[in-house]
Amino acid sequence: MKISLSRFAALTAAGGMLFVSGVVGAAWVDEYKSGIVWPEPPIVAPGETVGAPPADALVLFGGTDLSQWNGGDDWKIENGYAQVQKSSISTKESFGDCQLHLEFATPEVVKGSGQGRGNSGVYLMGKYEVQILDSYDNTTYFDGQCASIYKQTPPIVNVCRKPGEWQTYDIIFTAPRFGDDGELTSPAAVTVLQNGVLVQNHFVLHGGTSYTEAPRYQKHAEKLPLSLQNHGNPTRFRNIWIRENVHAPVGEPPQAAAQD
Repeated sequence: MKISLSRFAALTAAGGMLFVSGVVGAAWVDEYKSGIVWPEPPIVAPGETVGAPPADALVLFGGTDLSQWNGGDDWKIENGYAQVQKSSISTKESFGDCQLHLEFATPEVVKGSGQGRGNSGVYLMGKYEVQILDSYDNTTYFDGQCASIYKQTPPIVNVCRKPGEWQTYDIIFTAPRFGDDGELTSPAAVTVLQNGVLVQNHFVLHGGTSYTEAPRYQKHAEKLPLSLQNHGNPTRFRNIWIRENVHAPVGEPPQAAAQD
């Protein structure tokens, strides 16, 4: 009598090995081990609530002052948020590879249309813009709407909340690298989640984001300040923090363990 092999198959983990049984017999199979001795990942306490800064984050705006920013005195601060006024602002510290969290709200009272409605922007390294705009029922060019990489690519989807409602950006950025000769060796890349939804998936930038010229790279420092744009609209911001420990440790490669 023939019996299907699919009727009798079981995998049982035991002592670092797998016991495989069936109608054709049984065998012990060695567990695969890479042999790489990995360093232990550091422990970082997460924020107490969703969106709160983890223990290793630098808080750039916690609701009371913009002392971490150049130009911060120009912005209005009240009720735990900072509102765009007079000028753009930039961080006093410089950053390269990073994870950035911020929350923003475009004006509740709608004025203007297209690029004139709730316009601002997050400039990574002061050069690479993730657009902020009121894109709720507001038509503009797609590579200039909210969550676009300005003039380079639209967002995957439009997940904007209504005007005046708070929204979140979680941005993971890899800075570009340049050789000693000034040539680009590795382009910048960015992943963006807006309101918890993936809207940019490791997009590789073609260069800086400019209103007046095609994107191109120019050699710059490994770290530069982050900027928030004044575009003439009273956009609000709160809960801004940044982490720099977002890549694998740099140093001696892991050593392979001796094989049995």
